[in-house]
Amino acid sequence: MNTKLVEDIAAAVLYEGYLLYPYRASAIKNKQRWNFGVLYPRSYAEQQSGSDTWWMQTECLVRAGLNARLDLRVRFLHIVQRGRENNLVNAQAARDREVIMPVLDLSDLASHPTRLSFMFPPDDDQACLEGIIETSSELVGDDLFKIRVGIFNQGPFAGSTREDALVQSLVSTHTILGVEDGEFISLLDPPAELREAVGLCKNIGTWPVLVGEQDQRDAMLSSPIILYDYPQIAPESSGALFDGTEIDEILTLRIMTLTDQEKLEMCLTDDRARQILERTESMPHEQFMKMHGVLRGLRDVQEELL
Repeated sequence: MNTKLVEDIAAAVLYEGYLLYPYRASAIKNKQRWNFGVLYPRSYAEQQSGSDTWWMQTECLVRAGLNARLDLRVRFLHIVQRGRENNLVNAQAARDREVIMPVLDLSDLASHPTRLSFMFPPDDDQACLEGIIETSSELVGDDLFKIRVGIFNQGPFAGSTREDALVQSLVSTHTILGVEDGEFISLLDPPAELREAVGLCKNIGTWPVLVGEQDQRDAMLSSPIILYDYPQIAPESSGALFDGTEIDEILTLRIMTLTDQEKLEMCLTDDRARQILERTESMPHEQFMKMHGVLRGLRDVQEELL
């Protein structure tokens, strides 16, 4: 597994939408945040109309030998409620959390599913988080296993509003899977003989794709944001802007046009927002020019029409 490449993609997913341009807490788009991979407390989610959920499920396939082992990590953001600071509206930040499962033997997992409870206790600016990760495997063909991972927010809910629920939620929840002595099957482009088995995989609130170097099959990222296999960070990107749907050059130009007062509010909103501003204002001209005029993914039109 190319650990750095996998970690970079996972970090981009973890912080997607964390804070959007103009990177100020007073901006309307930053008052209603945390829309990806949110697992609310169960009692809150069950009171809603069905748009909010307290659990997610990943299912994927892996070809594996008798000695295959599964590595599994679940990551999410834990909201920090800082209240009113520096004359700003209520400003929310987040800390990243990670739960690492013990290394799992695939053949044992088929007969002995695992259930791991975790808790992050409350402190001065964060509520308690409690959850469960359930993992199982099923032999569905010759040396072919179906992996199932369920993540559940089992924490109690104290409050009445979405804002109350968010500070007790798992946010931007995603799963990183790795396999030794085996290889994952693409759910987007499976071999013909496995399409039926792939079609029986049920992914709820998340979707697994292959990650790492092209054609490597020892790692998967199950993300609340739908990706293609082998997603990559643009090499000309100088750092996270938390908006993968935008173009770095456009966002950088917009930041450069902010007034001094807007830049001050950006710095006071969040440390990560301040770092974006500092990086933009100190960016060498050569780095900025690398963002301009990049083309990717060109395909032959005739080939597409056939």
